Amino acid sequence: MPYEPEPRRDPFGETRWPMAGAVVVAMALLLLTPDDLRLGPRWLLPCIEGLLLVTLIAGDPGRINRRSAVLRFVSIALVGVLAVSAIWSTVRLVDDLIHGGAETNSATGLLQAGGVVWASTVLAFSLLYFELDSGGAAARAHRMPATPELAFPQQLNLDLNAVHWRPRYVDYLYLGLTNSTAFSPTDVMPLAPWAKIAMAVQSLVSLLILGLVIARAVNVLA
Repeated sequence: MPYEPEPRRDPFGETRWPMAGAVVVAMALLLLTPDDLRLGPRWLLPCIEGLLLVTLIAGDPGRINRRSAVLRFVSIALVGVLAVSAIWSTVRLVDDLIHGGAETNSATGLLQAGGVVWASTVLAFSLLYFELDSGGAAARAHRMPATPELAFPQQLNLDLNAVHWRPRYVDYLYLGLTNSTAFSPTDVMPLAPWAKIAMAVQSLVSLLILGLVIARAVNVLA
């Protein structure tokens, strides 16, 4: 029997603060990223991300339940900036590992830089899943689709009786973390093509970071 959520009279509306907290942490990680791994000046991307986040909070404070094309565009723009920044840092880190760079000569510096870049990718992809799944948080607050794009256990197992269940940001954060460590789906199954592509890209990015950083650190220590 397929998952068929019932309509809700009152929107669910997840609180925005977990998502906002993740963005703030991503901004802090960006400030900790070495200069040669960062896209643009140290202040540029955090300022852009901060302005976009303030716009979202001002336009839909408290709980995320206002369906607006403008706010949707701002949310996607924010996630896009975070994702581009994380991918750029990954590419620069891999280039430094292959051709040599300031961070590659010290095992401690290499592990710190690699850890910051890896954590940035986890947050960026978790926010990407959060924003794109089922039309975004505001759309999910009003109604979940009959066929989910990212299928959580509560949606796959009818015995859980989770008709009114809604995924929250912590569920997407867990998805981003496990996909970056297991390099494959764990409890959440990607059903939509974009979800499969995004999870595949994240797995490859994480594999590159962890594999090359650990290998280079062992080589430096040896």
